[in-house]
Amino acid sequence: MADSSIRILLIDDDRIQARLLSLRLERQGYDVLVAHSGVEGLALARANQPALILCDWMMEPLDGLEVCRRLKDDPELAATYFVLLTSRSALEDRVEGLDVGADDFLTKPVEADELLARVRSGLRLHQANQRLADLARDLQRQQDLLQAELAEAATYVTSQLPPPLEGPLRVDARFCPSLQLGGDGYDYFWIDDDHFLIHMLDVSGHGLAAALPSISILNLLRSRGLAESLTQPERVLEALNRDFRMEQHHGRYFTIWCGVYERQSRQLHYCSAGHPPAVLIPSDGDGPMATLGTRGMAIGLFEDAVYQSQSCRIEPGATLLVMSDGIYEVPEANGTMGNLEDFLAQLSPGELRQDGGLAQLMDSVRARTGAEGFTDDVALLRVRFS
Repeated sequence: MADSSIRILLIDDDRIQARLLSLRLERQGYDVLVAHSGVEGLALARANQPALILCDWMMEPLDGLEVCRRLKDDPELAATYFVLLTSRSALEDRVEGLDVGADDFLTKPVEADELLARVRSGLRLHQANQRLADLARDLQRQQDLLQAELAEAATYVTSQLPPPLEGPLRVDARFCPSLQLGGDGYDYFWIDDDHFLIHMLDVSGHGLAAALPSISILNLLRSRGLAESLTQPERVLEALNRDFRMEQHHGRYFTIWCGVYERQSRQLHYCSAGHPPAVLIPSDGDGPMATLGTRGMAIGLFEDAVYQSQSCRIEPGATLLVMSDGIYEVPEANGTMGNLEDFLAQLSPGELRQDGGLAQLMDSVRARTGAEGFTDDVALLRVRFS
C-alpha cells in the first residue's frame, strides 16, 4: 500500500473517467483530489500542493497544456510531477507537451497497471527532487551562516587596523575585504622618536585560516614581540621567517613589505618578501615614480631564505603607496587578469597625492574593470611626508 499522506490531483472533465482513475489510485492508498476543469484544477493545486498531477489534455476552456504551463510557472508548484493524459500519439504532440513542462504521458484509455507504474515512478522522482531541494536549502543556510561569520570576522580584522595618522607623517589607508575574506593586514607606528615602521602583509588563502595568522603577526610586531630590533627591516623578515614555518600553519605562507623611515636622515630602509613593491611619488607629482622592492622569498617557504634591505632618501612632500596584489589582480573587461605593470602604467600620481586619492584609485579600478567588488582583499596604505 502507498503512503496515504501522498496527495495526487486528478484533473479530467470526463467524470466517468475521473471516477475510475481516482478509485484505482485510492485503492492503493493515495489521497486523491479530483477536479473537473482546468480552472478548478489550478485552484486545488495551489491550495493543496500535490506531489503528482494527472491531467487530461483535451479540456475546455483551459486544456492540459495551459494548465501545465501555468503550474510550471508557479515557483511553489514547478517541482510537482505532471502527467498528461492523452489519446494523441504523434511525436510532435509529445514534443509540444514536453516543451510546456510535462514530465510524462499516459495514453487514453489508461490501463490500470501502467497507471500505477507511472505514478510510482513519478513519485520516486518527485521525492528525489524534494530531497535535493531540502539539501539545497540546507546548503544555502550554511552558506548564509558562513557569509555572516566571514562578515563578522572582516569587521574584527578591520577593527585591528590602525587609524589615520596626522603630523609630520600623514598616513591613511583603505581596506576592502573580499567576500571570502583574505589575509591582508597592515600597520604603522613610531618605534622610537626617530624610527617609523610601515609594513603590509598578505597571508595565502582565504577565510579565517588566512585572517587569523595575519592578525597574530600584526600583534606580534605591534607588541615588539620579536627579539630583533624593528629598526632593521631585513632582520624583521629573517625573524618572521624563522618563527613562521609553513608546515606548522597548515601550508600557509605570507608575503610582506616592510619599511623603516628615519626622520633625522630622511632615509627609508625597506625590504620585501614576495610582496608587490611600494611606489614612491615625488613631491611635485610630475616626476617619475620609483618602485621600492627587494628580492626575497615569501615568509615560511624556506628556512634558509636570505633578505636584504635597500635605502632611498625621501624628499619633503613625497608620497609613498604600499599595496596588496588585490588592487591590480582583478579580471579586466577583455577577460584577462590585471597585472602590476599595467596597474603602474595607469596610476595617476597627481590624483593619488590628493585628499581622497585612495578612494579615487579604487573607483578607477572598478570603472576600468566593470566589477563592483574585488576577488581578493584590497589593502592600500599611503604615507605623505610633510
